[in-house]
Amino acid sequence: MTWWCSALERPWDWTPRPYFGVWLLCAALGAGYWWAVRSHRDHSGQAIDSRKAWQFFAGVLGLWVASDWPVGALGGAYLSSVHMLQYMLYTLLAAPMLMLGTPQWMAQAALRSLRLDHAWHLLTRPLIAAIVTNVLLLATHAPISVDLLRATQLGSFVLDMLWLISGLVLWGPIISPIRHERTSSPLVKIVYLFAAAALMPMIPGGFLAFASNPLYSTYELAPRVGLTALADQQLAGVLMKVGNVPVIWAVMGVIWFRWYESDRASSAQRRRDRPATRIEAGSH
Repeated sequence: MTWWCSALERPWDWTPRPYFGVWLLCAALGAGYWWAVRSHRDHSGQAIDSRKAWQFFAGVLGLWVASDWPVGALGGAYLSSVHMLQYMLYTLLAAPMLMLGTPQWMAQAALRSLRLDHAWHLLTRPLIAAIVTNVLLLATHAPISVDLLRATQLGSFVLDMLWLISGLVLWGPIISPIRHERTSSPLVKIVYLFAAAALMPMIPGGFLAFASNPLYSTYELAPRVGLTALADQQLAGVLMKVGNVPVIWAVMGVIWFRWYESDRASSAQRRRDRPATRIEAGSH
C-alpha cells in the first residue's frame, strides 16, 4: 500500500495514485476538530464561529492538495519545482489557515496536553521564529536532506511535516490562536515578515536559480517530466525567491493599512476630545 509520496524510478503517468496516509491524516484532523468543537459546545453552550471552521478545513484542503496525487507524487519523485511548490503550499496556505481556524481554547488545550505551551511562547517571539523558520528552510532544502528523506515514504512524511511546523512557527507571531502570544506592534510585524519570509528565502533561492549543475540526485536521476533537471531546479529557485512575494507583501500591506486606519481614528478621537477639554478648563 502506498502510504506517502517518495522517490520512484518508474516513468511518470497520469494514472491517479492516492496516498492513503494523506487521506488518513486529513480525516483525523477533520474528525478531531469536529469532536473538539462539539464537546466544547456541549460543555460551555458556545458554538464556534462558522468562519473559523471554514478556515480550518481550508487548511486541511491545502494540506491534502500539497501531499496527495498529483502534487505529492510529482514533488516527491520527479520535479524539484513541484517540491518547492509543496513547501509553499504547506507554509503559506495550510499552516496559516489551520492556525486561523483554531479557536484559542482549542489551541491552549492542545498545547497543554502536549506540554508545548512554554515552547510555543518562545517560538512566537519574532527573532526566535525567524531563526527557526529559516533554519528549517535551509535544512529541508539542503541536497543531502532532500536526497535522504525523499528516498522513503517515512522520510518524505517527516520532510512534509517539518514544512508544516515551519509554517506554523512562521505565522505564530502574527496570527497565533492565543491572542496574547501575538506581537502587538504593527511595525515589528512588518519588519519580521519582510526579514523572515521575504528577504531570507532569496538567498538559497538565488543559489538554486543560478547553480550551473543540478544539486539534487533525486530529481536529476528521476524520469523527466517536461523539463531538464537543471531547468527544473532553476524554476524551483525562482519560486523560492519570488513565489511567496504576493502572499507576504499582501499581508504586510493589510497590516500597514490597519495600522494607518487605527492611527487615523485615534488622531480623530483626540481632535474631538480637545475642544471639550478646553471648554472644561475655561469654565474653571
